[in-house]
Amino acid sequence: MKYDAVVFDLLTALLDSWTLWNDVAGLDDAGLRWRRRYLEITYGCGAYRPYELLVREAACDVGLPETLGQMLEQRWGELTPWPEVSRVLAGLPVPLAVATNCSIRLGRHAAERAAVAFKVVITAEEAGFYKPRPEPYRAVLAALGTDPARTLFVAGSASDVPGAKAVGMAVYWHNRSGLAAPDHTRPDYCETTLDPLADVFRIRQAAR
Repeated sequence: MKYDAVVFDLLTALLDSWTLWNDVAGLDDAGLRWRRRYLEITYGCGAYRPYELLVREAACDVGLPETLGQMLEQRWGELTPWPEVSRVLAGLPVPLAVATNCSIRLGRHAAERAAVAFKVVITAEEAGFYKPRPEPYRAVLAALGTDPARTLFVAGSASDVPGAKAVGMAVYWHNRSGLAAPDHTRPDYCETTLDPLADVFRIRQAAR
């Protein structure tokens, strides 16, 4: 058995969205509170509600101006890939895909910022639910036509680890901040950069 495809979280695993949120908020602490509240809302909202609306709601909930949501959209083109993204992904000899908690419009724009030729980009809007619900993971697997056991998921957040594992994918957690692993589900690989992904993938391919 070998990996036939690699699926990536987009807004954390491949892009440094945290810096943009913090800059729009004006302070790192405010940006962190805003982003955390947004994640709480998405994880608990059930069926898809517009991403842009949730971002504005989250700002209000933590005492920030609702207009920050519009500012984030206006500055969406400033999203920047992590330094190693282009180099590492260029060396992966299988189809690459994205499953992202975003609207179609902003998800497509963000995928372009990664400057990678993705075969499939699935957004929460298309899947009808936000990760870590199983629908986005299953939607990207269906679009790729790959078996989950032969598909590697590269997570950007802790919640993506149990989410992707639950549908049968192995998980490489790009844990840039060095957070503690979830107690209930462990990733197959946990690294602070994407650099080891090439070796993990190459060793896995050779071993099979």
